[in-house]
Amino acid sequence: MASERVTARVDDRPEGNELEGVDVAEHGRSADGETTSLDRRLFMQLHAYGASRDSAALVAALEAAGVTGVLYEDVNDPTGVALLTLSESPEAFVSEYRSFLQSSPFADLEPKAELTMLGRTYALGYEPDLEETLVARPRRRVLDPALPWAIWYPLRRSGSFEQLSRREQDTILMEHGGIGMAFGRAGLGYDIRLACHGLDRDDSDFVIGLLGPELHPLSVIVQRMRKTKQTSLHLERLGPFFVGRVAWQSPSS
Repeated sequence: MASERVTARVDDRPEGNELEGVDVAEHGRSADGETTSLDRRLFMQLHAYGASRDSAALVAALEAAGVTGVLYEDVNDPTGVALLTLSESPEAFVSEYRSFLQSSPFADLEPKAELTMLGRTYALGYEPDLEETLVARPRRRVLDPALPWAIWYPLRRSGSFEQLSRREQDTILMEHGGIGMAFGRAGLGYDIRLACHGLDRDDSDFVIGLLGPELHPLSVIVQRMRKTKQTSLHLERLGPFFVGRVAWQSPSS
């Protein structure tokens, strides 16, 4: 008799030899409890730069090239900017975006490699609408003109978290996620969660974007998260942080 197929969520670890097949699709759960699948996801990449003294020239170049993304001005560097680009295909980052960034005016800037971030959207396994979760909502949020402030940062979990049981992990993640949900319901801040396993030069696990109408509540979110078990007990590394305000966004549609 054929062995039972096991579908793993993005951060599951197989137990024994139960996982024989390889399934890279994202999975959710319909209202009637049936497992759903979608092999789509949105990739996002942040490139940060210094020595930018003319944001208007950058905006003009972005609009002329039809880039899908966001240009931020860096709060912590008066000549700093960051460009967030997004695509369902990672090919975009080594084709049209690569060529664009090698041309003036972006080629004239000073790259900040330590703030380069790349990640992909993912599902936790219970989302009822995978297309909304993986593609539509994260795209809509980063391109929302009502959310001009942003904090972007990578993080790496410690090995202690990976050794916990699934139930213990879920309890810790519920505490952590509850804070973000509360701020979202209040309209004060929203998160973008990207997996970056094997995509980050410093071996981070996730890239987090916090977006909101004002900066102060986003700082409070980070402060509140420090007290959760995940952050205080099970994070190996957090940051570096990029903090900026939108200078330009491409149209959301």
